[in-house]
Amino acid sequence: MTDLPPNAQSPDNADSDTAQELLIKLRQKQGNWVEWGQAIAYLQKNGYNPQEIFEATGFEPIQQNQVVVGSQVYNSLEKGGASEATRSHYATRGSDILYELRLLTHEERAAAADLTFQHKLDMDEAREVAKAYKEFSRFRIFPEGFSNHPGDAIAYSAWKLARQNSDFQERSRLIAKGLRFAHTASARKQIEQLLTDFTVVPKRPAPLLPFYRLESEEELPRIVPVAGELPLTPNDLKAVPLVTENQPFRMVKFTGEQAWVPLPGWQVLLSAEDPVVIIANSDRLPNQSQNQPGQVLVVVDRAQRQWDASSYFILENSGELDIQWFENDPEIPLLGKIIIILRPKRILDEEITKDSWQIDE
Repeated sequence: MTDLPPNAQSPDNADSDTAQELLIKLRQKQGNWVEWGQAIAYLQKNGYNPQEIFEATGFEPIQQNQVVVGSQVYNSLEKGGASEATRSHYATRGSDILYELRLLTHEERAAAADLTFQHKLDMDEAREVAKAYKEFSRFRIFPEGFSNHPGDAIAYSAWKLARQNSDFQERSRLIAKGLRFAHTASARKQIEQLLTDFTVVPKRPAPLLPFYRLESEEELPRIVPVAGELPLTPNDLKAVPLVTENQPFRMVKFTGEQAWVPLPGWQVLLSAEDPVVIIANSDRLPNQSQNQPGQVLVVVDRAQRQWDASSYFILENSGELDIQWFENDPEIPLLGKIIIILRPKRILDEEITKDSWQIDE
């Protein structure tokens, strides 16, 4: 394991020598984790896939992703205005914590990193900070008493949950949490009012995600390319691209970047004006706690961009698509409404279904 994989792409000897030096550095754990992330990013950019890097260095793919993204977050802290103490602390530890701040802007990352350092938060708490801060930043006008500081963002989240909770013990825990993180005196005052105001504000439950499942073989049509209308030449026939089906939804790709997937003619789909399919893993969906996450197809109607409280929507989140439900009008651009989330058909034995004589018996 002293050399780079022979099938890796090395544009020239200089790049190859640099990659070899980085490989040795990673294998021997030289430098700090930020440098490891930069080295792995360089290798991946120059054609080395995560499995090859793992075999050569011992860094598992999930670790590679964490230190690469974490190092990118770290490098943005100074630009965002993070304190010297925060940057010094995270230079030697905390890649998992900075990884959780990846969806925030540079300024938000810096403020959130300062907060996680000051309060000595762990990875799960950092994820909660990032989520609360990102949701809070969507307010066009900040809630009364709360400022655009990550501490106030968490305090607001705790304040809101406390007002919705009738359980005295849980309500007290949330109030204590809000007081712990409140950054401004006005935010603290808002939370302290809950100590004497026991009014419970009903929480609007999140709607169910629109899951469907394919149940019969007839619901899985096969897509066949069309050569054209006779008369045709042999070259016309040869020009038809090879169609390869990708399971579990029989999605097909042709030459080029386009791809199509067959879907049943359900009314909700027929009524859609501009449906687009997004492939996702079910554990990326909101309000999901499945033991065995799997691939699903998310159908978005791009024509439906008007908010309603009974639906989930696609929006941009730090340059990436995100799926969210909003209890109130978020006052941010919505890119489309989720109309179908499709699970694949359950097949007990894929091989048996290919032999019709076994099914007949």
